[in-house]
Amino acid sequence: MVDTVEITRVNIRDTLSLDVAVWMNHPDDWDFRPTLSCVGNEFQIANIITGDKLATVELSDEELEVLQRDRVAELRVKFQVRGMHGNLAIINPIIADGKAKKLATANWKTTQSVDLS
Repeated sequence: MVDTVEITRVNIRDTLSLDVAVWMNHPDDWDFRPTLSCVGNEFQIANIITGDKLATVELSDEELEVLQRDRVAELRVKFQVRGMHGNLAIINPIIADGKAKKLATANWKTTQSVDLS
């Protein structure tokens, strides 16, 4: 199950693009099915099964115009689990290519239709 959803950034690329941080309760949780809607200038992400609001953000006039034109939005989702990795305190370099190791992150990118009311 989803613990919290946070909209971190709203951009205009080809369409309206939203960066979303999704915090899950457990590493084996797969239950994130968003539905997108816009009422007035308030953009909402809700759970498609229960209808619960997960996150909202106010859109500017320019962002709202792009959303009304395309009627789709691009979600760039970063999945995270609280306490799973902790903090990376010591960076161990990979000798072969001189780069440091990073923690694994799960990212997801999708374009979904938006219900305009």
